[in-house]
Amino acid sequence: RFLPNPYYIEELKDLSGLDQPVYDFVMQQPDTAEYMRLLTAFIDFQLPRFREEGKPALTVAVGCTGGRHRSVSIARAVTEYLNKLGYAAYENHRDITRG
Repeated sequence: RFLPNPYYIEELKDLSGLDQPVYDFVMQQPDTAEYMRLLTAFIDFQLPRFREEGKPALTVAVGCTGGRHRSVSIARAVTEYLNKLGYAAYENHRDITRG
């Protein structure tokens, strides 16, 4: 909830983080780069340990106020990051259709 909310920008309000304008808005925020750096470092720390323990999956959950803009964008970026590393990562946006 610390990133600026696209909901309050008229042309982004009815879109979601799956739409490129919202994704670009979220990813261009100054705090997003640092957040992603810290989040991916944490994931990088966890993944080999999960593998060593024989765990079949790592779940990463991201939330925001409405579940349509910021969390979707961040989840999308994390999925892209993991896919680039060769992991089979998938997104599930629980609240994206919520009113």
